[in-house]
Amino acid sequence: MKLFGTVDMTDGDPVVQIVRFTIPMLLGNVAQQLYNTVDSIIVGRFVGDNALAAVGSAGPILNLMFVLFMGISVGASIMVSQYFGARQREELSRSICCCITLTGIASLIIMIIGPLLTMPLLRLLHTPESIIYWCRNYLIIIFLGMAGSGYYNILSGVLRGLGDSVSALIYLLIATGINIVLDYVFVAYFGLGVPGVALATIIAQFVSAFFAIRKLMKMTDVFDLRPEWLRPDGRYAGALIRLGLPSGVTQAIFSMSMIVVQSLTNSFGEQFIAANVIVMRIDGFVMLPAFSFGSAMTTFAGQNIGAGRLDRVKDGTRRGTLTAMAISAVITGLILLFGRTLMGAFTSTEELISLSYHMMQIISVGYIVMEVTQCLSGVMRGAGDTVTPMWISIITSVALRIPLAYGLVGMTRTAELPQGNCAMMYVSMLLSWCAGALLTLFFYHRGRWQGKAITGGQQA
Repeated sequence: MKLFGTVDMTDGDPVVQIVRFTIPMLLGNVAQQLYNTVDSIIVGRFVGDNALAAVGSAGPILNLMFVLFMGISVGASIMVSQYFGARQREELSRSICCCITLTGIASLIIMIIGPLLTMPLLRLLHTPESIIYWCRNYLIIIFLGMAGSGYYNILSGVLRGLGDSVSALIYLLIATGINIVLDYVFVAYFGLGVPGVALATIIAQFVSAFFAIRKLMKMTDVFDLRPEWLRPDGRYAGALIRLGLPSGVTQAIFSMSMIVVQSLTNSFGEQFIAANVIVMRIDGFVMLPAFSFGSAMTTFAGQNIGAGRLDRVKDGTRRGTLTAMAISAVITGLILLFGRTLMGAFTSTEELISLSYHMMQIISVGYIVMEVTQCLSGVMRGAGDTVTPMWISIITSVALRIPLAYGLVGMTRTAELPQGNCAMMYVSMLLSWCAGALLTLFFYHRGRWQGKAITGGQQA
């Protein structure tokens, strides 16, 4: 197996191919998660718990602004994997060039509107005055440097579609090392505080983007990078938007629902906000197997659908999902066993550690369930059906999560707990995850995703 370059996932044992592809992507996602986690640890240890809360409170707004890149990245991965599997070189080349152009346009849009919307959104969320200006400064710096993150994530989607999950890992590991060093230097030595970790993050992201661009420019054996194809082409831009828009809309709705829930989170005060940040940082790592296997399933399904290998898709989906669930069960057990120690890395406040660990216990079983949602959704997306996962996400994150969160919290309000029981925030999350898995399983077995390919390969 080649470590660098494209990988044909239409041949060989499906599970072996999926796992081989997933491992470097999982390591890359771990490194990606370290960006935010190291930011939180550094500010929590060197600035204080309020700074930790500020970085975490910026998350939902940052995710909302990132939806353009999310849509382009998903669409790119699907288009590239199907054209690569179908051996259609010109279509592959034109789709990659289109991705490069649309990423630049999306970056410019976010650099303009992001800083303008930052403060109004923070006010809308009732962000405490003690952390609101830290949040604002952090977000503005990240938005102004969004091009680095955008190009890395989207070009990584292109590389994944080509079956190359190792190159992106190497570039990301380099960037993560730079980010960790700069975090420490900017905060501990220069005293830049929250803006320092934002500055370190965007510098590191530009490094990873540079390497991803350089890699693609050297892959002349796989596709052609022609200047005239960088001009927006209606056919490929339309297909990219059609495939990626549902995922972008999903992320936008999810981010807006998180903003609505964040407002409820903020009502419990700075300590619960900080505890929520700690849980979500660890949650980010525990979720990585699900996201990594889901992305691997997208590439696997895309290439095999393009090659007309539907039987192989179904076999790989069943076995790959069971493998992902087993891995997630082991990781979840380790998190529960060593959870308090992990949370102690963010803060030395014992009450905060205990509160965070209790919240993690509530949602722990949900991580295994989430493997079903991510793997089967990944297959549907790889086949070209990005709309069904979008509706499932809307139902679970909006129609279920928000009413459950507000309803359960409201039902637990007493004289001793005038704001309600904060644990209900996590109970609502667990229930919505379980519902999402059941819906995804139903629509996967319904089978309409099987006729959505853009290459016509499903008829082979």
